[in-house]
Amino acid sequence: MTKRLQGKVAIITGAAQGIGFATARKFLAEGASVAVCDMRREGVDAAVDALSPLGDVEGHVVDVTKRDQVDAMVDAMKSRYGRIDVLVNNAGITLDARLQKMTDDQFDKVIAVNLKGTYNCSQAVIDTMVGQGSGVILNASSVVGIYGNFGQTNYAASKFGVIGFVKTWSRELGPKGVRCNAVAPGFVSTPILHTIPDKVLTQMKERVPLRRLGEPEDLANVYAFLASDEAAYINGAVIEVTGGLTV
Repeated sequence: MTKRLQGKVAIITGAAQGIGFATARKFLAEGASVAVCDMRREGVDAAVDALSPLGDVEGHVVDVTKRDQVDAMVDAMKSRYGRIDVLVNNAGITLDARLQKMTDDQFDKVIAVNLKGTYNCSQAVIDTMVGQGSGVILNASSVVGIYGNFGQTNYAASKFGVIGFVKTWSRELGPKGVRCNAVAPGFVSTPILHTIPDKVLTQMKERVPLRRLGEPEDLANVYAFLASDEAAYINGAVIEVTGGLTV
């Protein structure tokens, strides 16, 4: 049976842990060649070591806010494989504070990574995708990027913003064979939750009709579907993966 991403070349940012790592693992299992991108060498190396037995994977140390680093990574992938089929813009950070307390630095850093970083990576791959007449760009939004959240002015703005990218790019790039979609996770069990008290985690689970947090694999499965030809007519969509949180 042919794997759904067989022969495809994918770049995944923020892939050293959490949802990004699970997505890299899923893409490899589905036959893709994968670039694992993250900011820290030790994280990238550990991810590549763990994933190498599953398929063709290489690591790149990339700060998505640095366009020269992004361009170098994309050039290396294009040089090796001759094409780029999928970009998963997963890299993101949070620096939370209420509007009255938020600093310019907190605001600027989140916008730089989550919004400008997504722009940088997408613009870096798009000429290749358009040139080959096919490609998929997948942006990591959030339930916060649809409904907002207390104390997350910067994060909400960035995650609303990447939905705006998708809505615009799907119009611009759809006629050229490139599909663009966003995924909006709810509460997902990733390292970012390790500092949250058990009582709060229990309350979070109780808000979800399925009575559990999402697992990184729940998101990875959706990314793999959207990256595949099975999703050939899905363009400009925002897929909520929340366990029914917003019902």
